[in-house]
Amino acid sequence: MSEPKKVLKREECNPKYQWHITDLYENDACWEEDYKNLETRIPELAAYEGRLGESAEVFMEYMEKKQEIMKRFEAVYVYANQRYHEDTGNGFYQEMSTKAQMLSLALNSALVFEEPELLAVGKEKTNEWLESTEGMEVYRRFFYELYRQKEHILSKDMEAVLADVQDMSGDISNIFSMFNNADVKFPSIPGKDGEEIPVSHGRYGLLMESRDREIRKKAFLSMYSQYGQYKNTLAATYSANLKNEAFFARMRNYDSALAMELDGGEIPVSVYTSLIETVHEHMDLMHRYVSLRKKALGVDELHMYDLYAPMAEEIEMKIPFEEAKDIVKKGLAPLGEEYLQVLSEGMDGGWIDVYENEGKRSGAYSWGAYGTHPFVLMNYQDNLNNVFTLAHEMGHSMHSYYSDKNQPYLYAGYRIFVAEVASTCNEALLIDYLLKNAKDKKEKIFLINHFLEQFKGTLYRQTMFAEFEKITHEKAANREPLTADILNDIYYKLNEQYFGKDIVIDKEIALEWARIPHFYTPFYVYQYATGYSAAIAISRKILSGEEKALDGYFRFLSGGSSMSPIELLKLTGADMTTKEPVESALKLFGELLDQMEALLTE
Repeated sequence: MSEPKKVLKREECNPKYQWHITDLYENDACWEEDYKNLETRIPELAAYEGRLGESAEVFMEYMEKKQEIMKRFEAVYVYANQRYHEDTGNGFYQEMSTKAQMLSLALNSALVFEEPELLAVGKEKTNEWLESTEGMEVYRRFFYELYRQKEHILSKDMEAVLADVQDMSGDISNIFSMFNNADVKFPSIPGKDGEEIPVSHGRYGLLMESRDREIRKKAFLSMYSQYGQYKNTLAATYSANLKNEAFFARMRNYDSALAMELDGGEIPVSVYTSLIETVHEHMDLMHRYVSLRKKALGVDELHMYDLYAPMAEEIEMKIPFEEAKDIVKKGLAPLGEEYLQVLSEGMDGGWIDVYENEGKRSGAYSWGAYGTHPFVLMNYQDNLNNVFTLAHEMGHSMHSYYSDKNQPYLYAGYRIFVAEVASTCNEALLIDYLLKNAKDKKEKIFLINHFLEQFKGTLYRQTMFAEFEKITHEKAANREPLTADILNDIYYKLNEQYFGKDIVIDKEIALEWARIPHFYTPFYVYQYATGYSAAIAISRKILSGEEKALDGYFRFLSGGSSMSPIELLKLTGADMTTKEPVESALKLFGELLDQMEALLTE
């Protein structure tokens, strides 16, 4: 085994592989100048309080000034935080990041009057402005979004009461977070040579991917032993969160908490329920996957702690960054010359901070400010997973690039519902290329396994989470009791339904609901499954050469938030109000299972 490379200090790294942060600000002094200028300009916005209804001209003057200031603020905020992420131990940039955060608070405080004041102006008056005033047309969607939810906004006094309640009820999530991240400790487990292996949230995923089955089992039992001890406290905490959602749904005149949470993104409830129904109709595919996993691992009984163990042999694929760029370009060739040209400019032209250095933020992300190109942070290692990460993050960046290029600042940002579509579409196109060019059977099995794991973890698992949320929120709305035993029973039965008869549903898995942080952000996780389904469906259309597929996809990439997420996806041919995108994705899952079964029996 080769020695791990020494982690270099930032200044020791090759600048060729560092992002061109100077594309935001030439130096820190320029940032400081903009920061101080913004401090003096924020009160200019607050000075419009009480004036927004005077005339269309005053409104436009305010909006133009606000957008000008917001654009500069974005640059200030992104630069400060990306400098901090380059080396989180750098005290100067720690302070810069804190200053940017304080500026954000000041800006939000100065703008708090805007929404209630414009709501008071009323739809009738703003419609008159739109029809009679030159330059107002750009704000049509802005007003549509503002008034769309007006029936769910209460009187000023009631909104003040709800704000106080929201402030208190926010502590429910904090209580869970403090327990889950600070207080709960898991017993260490003995390793093969008797050494103690610590178990933590961060390590648990790695331990569950261990090729040593005893390690997996012990880690599994260690984790759930603690959740079992605190199951009643955690049930009370989760139940309080459900009651909180039901209360706000009733107060805001929604039919359900689900309808309330989806309304922010203008997503019909039918999209949520259709996802669950469609996955139910294709549960046989998940059961086939479980049977295949059992066979591939060669075990008499498959257990829940076997679900993340590698099914494929490790393959040595040392892929330097320069080679990774070429692979990604070849994989994304179906998107056309223009896309590849911009992609190349990004990968070669200072968008990416490639390698790890001392103190650098972990993980990977794409981020940026309107008016400059996006930036990608990576901690690149020379392996296949990092090639997929490069394709994924550049998918986000290209989505931002096209939206920023084609939309005014007001509509450039895209919604969470569509945020993972471009990134996942890139991954799907890349894996199709790699499978078609696999050197041997071993490599093909490795790649198909990678794809199958995405389907299991993203489409099926997140849908199971979404179904658990739907069931429990409905029970809370009906004021039914939700004790630990009841929650355990619901969750256990869902596991039986989703994973089938070829796996032992260990009793400990009934407690998994108690450790999922996303359940405290209600009805969020379904978007992973819908976004993944849409991306797979779009990639299949592009790869099959379907007429107008590329044109529709580029219109989607360029759309920002100028349309609702559902309407934007319809441009690509992926209508999420129907079952077709999810069914298309699941059809591919079935084809991959066919290929894997054939390869394993050769």
